[in-house]
Amino acid sequence: MKTGPVLGIEGTAWNLSAALFDEDLIKLVSNPYKPIQGGIHPREAAQHHAAVVTSVIEEVLENNPRPVAIAFSQGPGLGPCLRIVGTAARALALSLNVPLIGVNHCVAHVEIGRFASGFDDPIVLYASGANTQVLGYLQGRYRIFGETLDIGIGNAIDKFARSKGLPHPGGPEVERIAQNGTYIPLPYTVKGMDLAFSGLVSAAKDSPESLEDVCYSFQETAFAMCTEVTERALSQTGKDELILVGGVGMNKRLQEMLRLMCGERGAAFSVPIPQYLGDNGAMIAYTGRVMMESGCTIPVEQSRINPSFRADQVNVTWRTEPDNKSTHAEENTARGAEAIVRFSNGSAAKIRTSKQYRHSELDRRLITERTRAEARLIVEARKAGVRTPIIRDISHDTIIMEHITGRKLKEKLNPLLLEEAGRMVGKLHSAQIVHGDLTTCNFMVKDRKIWLIDFGLATTSAELEHRGVDVHVLFQVLESTSPESDVLKEAFIRGYREIMPQANDILEREHEIELRGRYL
Repeated sequence: MKTGPVLGIEGTAWNLSAALFDEDLIKLVSNPYKPIQGGIHPREAAQHHAAVVTSVIEEVLENNPRPVAIAFSQGPGLGPCLRIVGTAARALALSLNVPLIGVNHCVAHVEIGRFASGFDDPIVLYASGANTQVLGYLQGRYRIFGETLDIGIGNAIDKFARSKGLPHPGGPEVERIAQNGTYIPLPYTVKGMDLAFSGLVSAAKDSPESLEDVCYSFQETAFAMCTEVTERALSQTGKDELILVGGVGMNKRLQEMLRLMCGERGAAFSVPIPQYLGDNGAMIAYTGRVMMESGCTIPVEQSRINPSFRADQVNVTWRTEPDNKSTHAEENTARGAEAIVRFSNGSAAKIRTSKQYRHSELDRRLITERTRAEARLIVEARKAGVRTPIIRDISHDTIIMEHITGRKLKEKLNPLLLEEAGRMVGKLHSAQIVHGDLTTCNFMVKDRKIWLIDFGLATTSAELEHRGVDVHVLFQVLESTSPESDVLKEAFIRGYREIMPQANDILEREHEIELRGRYL
């Protein structure tokens, strides 16, 4: 279906931008807000947007075809800024008597990345000021496979940069200074498919080491965290394409890490041209156009902004389900995100492999720490009555254990097995062990019994928060992969309550975590 040019207006935060997009970009004009000092001040940014929005739109439309629809960034973003853009879009749509299209800002980053790369079904790392998310398309929505638990990577860099008196935005200056630094250890926080930057920012602010060394190590640590969770999403979904989008995507070191990771996995990697990476009107116009082609327009009265609009709330009507890709490994070898497992004579040797993208010192530390911790927690879980592989030997990077044959739970989802999984996790949590990666790929099913495997991110904790996150990760995987997720979750809860004395408190915390909108 041919639609004609769509005008898109972006203004979620710092950049007021508009573009006209037909089969390709016709014109893009941006007028960013530049704070005198510090970070973005929402009211000042909104005042800037109000002052320039008319002139930016007029410049885009001058001597160009009349738009057949108006698209605007409906959220997520800063409320005062979104209201300026929403008001301008409604007024223009009414005056031109054309349809109005509300676009999710995060989805627009994904779609312009797909357009620029030509990739059909990629995993997407969205790294910007306020957002750090790993997304992929599944069953009619863009699912968030992992994200930051606190602040976005760009805001983390800016906070650190401001503490050192560096100009805003801090990313380019930190990248420049890092070129002359050497590695020092800083906190590395990955929790399953998610990550957190607050501890890293605090440690970097307080470090007595040289600015060059801290900038270098900040980048090495933060970007390795982003790359690790992205690789885990590629491994879990079986997809073989990766796109980097968002303003932080301009960082050459982050691009290099992702390129190395994809090279090791045999996956294709792409980064859009700079004008499509940061917040821009082109991505709103293009996404509005593909949405209009599938009938996604809205009445003016339904065009309210949504500062908390998540990508996984959008019905993606313009895409079809991709062909299922085979994820079967060689008969005697399986590959995950961080390890290779070799099977022989009833044993499985889990070998943590070195990652080219990580600094060698950081890489060695993570491999040794995770191997030792995993072995210890497998033993402790087994003592608590959880079916786990029996460990036969261990070295600094390898655990040799019993080979559990069978099928992954994701291939045999049914209420009886989820109820048994609930009892198993109840035993685990009663022993104050948090698995850290409770996906349906890490439960093995054999003879109607379940084993729990891959304790690579497990920890000991009695906190409601940590156990609530554990359960929430499993629930979100079920929602992302099964149309019967409600029935399966209820079955899990029955089994979990049967074993875990604090089940109600933990499940209440899981619901609170869901309402925060910060997890998978």
